[in-house]
Amino acid sequence: MKKGLIFVLFALVSIVSYSQVSWNAKVGMNMSNFTGDAETDMKIGFNVGVGMEYQFTEMWSIQPSLMFTTKGAKAKIEESGYELKITDNPMYLEIPVLAAARFAVADNQNIVVKAGPYFAFGIAGKEKYEAGGKSEKIDIFGDGDDQAGMKRFDAGIGVGVAYEINKFFIDLTGEFGLTKLYDGDGSGKNMNFSIGVGYKF
Repeated sequence: MKKGLIFVLFALVSIVSYSQVSWNAKVGMNMSNFTGDAETDMKIGFNVGVGMEYQFTEMWSIQPSLMFTTKGAKAKIEESGYELKITDNPMYLEIPVLAAARFAVADNQNIVVKAGPYFAFGIAGKEKYEAGGKSEKIDIFGDGDDQAGMKRFDAGIGVGVAYEINKFFIDLTGEFGLTKLYDGDGSGKNMNFSIGVGYKF
């Protein structure tokens, strides 16, 4: 019992003594779509934000971030020679909280594998309709007469891998939403893949 307690205390002291905090800034390109019953196509967007990394050991860390990100999807409806294009462009403030494992591959070069939840809140965005050479936009969040009815809150799971070279890194991330974007059966959920670059301070 005493040996076990001593081991736990030693492990805690080692973690505390090693603990390191660093900051980073990153920007990337999104390739987003909706899952669900509707047939939609991928839409290109972007993300930008800042992050923190708290390292427990040389290998293990946690990486929370604050990101501004655009997601959404495109759809095309064709019937009797009539074509309607719909583009959803929701914009979110997003907080991913990812656990990460770092593996050294060369001097000052690492591969980082990470996974964890994300939480997002919709702050703006439009739903655009195009038909017959004319277009119209409405607010995508809210359920008023001039709003598309998309829910503001989104949450899901993120997984990714990064390659670090000194203070620079290249990042590949996939996000899979777990919350419905609209009320009703068959509602889609966010799905997003991004590639980005960043710098650690």
